[in-house]
Amino acid sequence: MQDQSGFFIQFVRLAGPFWNSENKVTIRNQTFALVVLTIMQMALAVIITEWSAALFNSLEQHSMSGLFVQIGYLVLIFVASMGVTALHIKVKRHLQIGWRSWLTERVIGQWMNKGRHYQVTHIQTVEHDNPDGRIAEDIRISTDEAISLCHSLFYSLLLLISFTEILWELSGDFNLNLGIFTVPVSGYLVWVAIIYSAIASVLGWWAGRPLTLTTNAMQTAEANFRFGLVKARENSQAIALIYGESNEKKRFLDLFQNIVAVYDRQTHAWSNILLFNSGYGVLSMAFPILIAAPRYILGNITLGALMQSAQAFQQMSAALSWPVNNMAGIAQWRASVERVLGLVKALNDLELEIARPDPQRILLEKQEQSVLSFHDLCISRLDGQIIICGLNAEIRLGERVLISGDAFTGARLFKAIAGLWPWGRGRIELPDGDTMFFMPPRPYLPDVTLRAAICYPSDPDLFSSVSIDALLKLAGIEELAGQLEQTDEWEKVLTRDQQQRLGLVRLLLYRPKWILLQEAFDSLDPEGEALMFRLICQELPEAALLTITNQPSALAFHNRKIIL
Repeated sequence: MQDQSGFFIQFVRLAGPFWNSENKVTIRNQTFALVVLTIMQMALAVIITEWSAALFNSLEQHSMSGLFVQIGYLVLIFVASMGVTALHIKVKRHLQIGWRSWLTERVIGQWMNKGRHYQVTHIQTVEHDNPDGRIAEDIRISTDEAISLCHSLFYSLLLLISFTEILWELSGDFNLNLGIFTVPVSGYLVWVAIIYSAIASVLGWWAGRPLTLTTNAMQTAEANFRFGLVKARENSQAIALIYGESNEKKRFLDLFQNIVAVYDRQTHAWSNILLFNSGYGVLSMAFPILIAAPRYILGNITLGALMQSAQAFQQMSAALSWPVNNMAGIAQWRASVERVLGLVKALNDLELEIARPDPQRILLEKQEQSVLSFHDLCISRLDGQIIICGLNAEIRLGERVLISGDAFTGARLFKAIAGLWPWGRGRIELPDGDTMFFMPPRPYLPDVTLRAAICYPSDPDLFSSVSIDALLKLAGIEELAGQLEQTDEWEKVLTRDQQQRLGLVRLLLYRPKWILLQEAFDSLDPEGEALMFRLICQELPEAALLTITNQPSALAFHNRKIIL
């Protein structure tokens, strides 16, 4: 774990530019408004203690008129407090959601860029698992808690400054007789409050330290459990077909047992804090009055001054105890910030690794000719082991090339062409300006209308209903034409056969010049697969076709063959 100063520097570098972003005027105005409202909250706290002193003095004097005056002041304080509190929460939440939106957009922009979301899964520089949880949950905690903690800290500092002065004046002066000599003491309640809060802070830190250590572990365990459930939901059909439920239940329970183990440690840590806080709360209620009571009994102060001294003591102690009172929030905030920083660092490390000049990197270049060529291309695994070496080939428009051999190796070749797999050496020259269309074994179908899923990632309005209906019929899935405006989880609702035929529909809608098929029709029977290839050849005769498949029926639709 990085040191405290380094941690804050990293967080400021990541999230600090928010105050200098495009909407900096609005953001700074909201921040200024939050500061002003916090000062008003502090002023109200001071006014309430003065009102309390005046109220108890009126009661001590049995003054009915004074009581009614204080009731009138209470109404004004009541209205002002409600207005300031309501306005404060609105400004605070606007600032929080604005900061979260900005940071979320920044991290998603870095993660969902040029395949980095895929590539980052292959590097192990720092812990960056479960990026979905880090973006959705940890960014929320990082920004929301940062503003809440900064606000409460600023408020505590204002209270400390204001009530130290009040408490000093109310304490008066007295002589401390030590037997041999007498020491004059001024503001003794202030010194008692400082000693009292220091002891409480040390004890509170000691009691709550285990909570800090278990918070990050709990968030990681929860994220792993959630990710396991999501992965099973996404692959529920495959699990059901091979009767893998028992295995999945065991895996889920193992992941949950990690949560239980950390939960038990966290419960013990919480019990220590609650044990301390319960005793501290009872003592804080009585202790201020007890230490100020002798001056009231001796007639040096009024009842109102006694109550004001007790309230000022409590406010000062609360301000001095801010680190202890916010220990749990600080622990949760830091754990979330470290998880966000871990993901960002992994993405930054990936960018540096890809950008640095290294002979063990595949070079992608654009060329004016409509030619895809490989020059001394070698593709390696992350551990450096070569899986393709010395590939030299040139593919032109209209050619249909069958890539046979190991399908896994062929998939790495496609990823290298797409720029997703830079590990290796050699050069790939890509046709500049020509669209390349990759078809994986299962097309991605987002949970939107079927029309939008077919047209993904383009706007469905760019394609006519007539053309979509015609292509559905051509692909042999005309029964889906009536569901185009329905929204569903298509990866679950549709069979794999239907999904792969929808992949062909999407291909024919886009009409690319370069088509790369990776076992895109492996779920179809030989006749169905032959139909798909025949349609591609008929509808896109000038397109180049690169196909990864070991199905013998595909050979008839290709005029070249590359064996990996």
